[in-house]
Amino acid sequence: MPVITCIDDLKRIYKRRVPKMFYDYCETGSWTEQTFQENTSDFRSIYFRQRVAIDMTRRTTAARMLGEEVSMPVALAPVGLTGMQHADGEILAAQAAEEFGVPFTLSTLSICSIEDVAAKTTKPFWFQVYTLSDDDFMRRLMERARAANCSAIVITLDLQVQGQRHKDLKNGLSAPPKLTIKSIANLATKLSWGVEMLGATRRTFGNVVGHASGVTDSRSLSSWTAEAFDHSLDWDRVKELMDMWDGKVVLKGIMNRDDAERAAELGADAIVVSNHGGRQLDGAISSIRALPDIIEAVGDRMEVYFDSGIRSGQDILKALALGANGVMIGRAWVYGLGAMGKDGVSKSLEVLHKELDTTMALCGHRDINEVGRDILHVPRDFSGRWADFG
Repeated sequence: MPVITCIDDLKRIYKRRVPKMFYDYCETGSWTEQTFQENTSDFRSIYFRQRVAIDMTRRTTAARMLGEEVSMPVALAPVGLTGMQHADGEILAAQAAEEFGVPFTLSTLSICSIEDVAAKTTKPFWFQVYTLSDDDFMRRLMERARAANCSAIVITLDLQVQGQRHKDLKNGLSAPPKLTIKSIANLATKLSWGVEMLGATRRTFGNVVGHASGVTDSRSLSSWTAEAFDHSLDWDRVKELMDMWDGKVVLKGIMNRDDAERAAELGADAIVVSNHGGRQLDGAISSIRALPDIIEAVGDRMEVYFDSGIRSGQDILKALALGANGVMIGRAWVYGLGAMGKDGVSKSLEVLHKELDTTMALCGHRDINEVGRDILHVPRDFSGRWADFG
């Protein structure tokens, strides 16, 4: 195994190993990619306060998320198509997360199905659902999640209308990949990926194909996807979806204090402050800028998680210090998966944990649950309200 010291090391291997259309699917944002880029760059505006001469023995990053004990307050975010980043990708990522002691979230648009992941893991995982208009499919999907012993669902609220991602359109993104002169030329340079995929039995969306009405292959899936998302979604519909599950619910895609307050009123167990990794509304503020205002609004009423832009353990600590109860990582673990499979996901978690633990110590803390905003220098305009120029 090459020496891996940071997430960027995994990203470089990932780029060399995975076909361009799947690398671009992960490493892209919508339109100009302003929000995608600022999700990471805005972390640099926040600085730490270093402390010295404090006993740093017996440190712990252990915490709880949705009542579950975790080795650090980090969950693997739902990412579609990860079975195309590496053969059986969702299974491998779920296994790595289980072994490390953090939650894994399976996407509805995964390659490996709910049943595939449940059969290869021993602990409950979270399951992500979209706000789809097909009640019959949604009920059956949640029944399958219950049968697989999923401990929570994560409802993605910010995908009523899909943001335009130029690279995906130009690459003709599909699963399995469409064979064109351009894609064949690129696939020919990714031999190890190709050999693994040839041996895989899962190459299309396992939770949808054969389960949604009329979806029997990747061609019928495309037309179904274009019509499935509920453009009429409102808070009453969100409540209906929560009632369908009747268990722990996380609402993902909250970037506004008013929306956070509505989520609290509905009784959600947690929300995720997230702009979908910059893949939806380009020109929106970064998630880390939105976080303080939302914490102020609902931080004492529900768990608030953070998502979008995390590339290091230091980023995790900044989000926690600003008030988040936990974070969800997406690209960071996908880089590891694409680079080295299950070992790469484990390595990404090890890197993030080491950076989180070391930085916490240098800021004068031994327990992640006691970290607060006092360890940070935060710009005075650093909140969602800043965007109103008031």
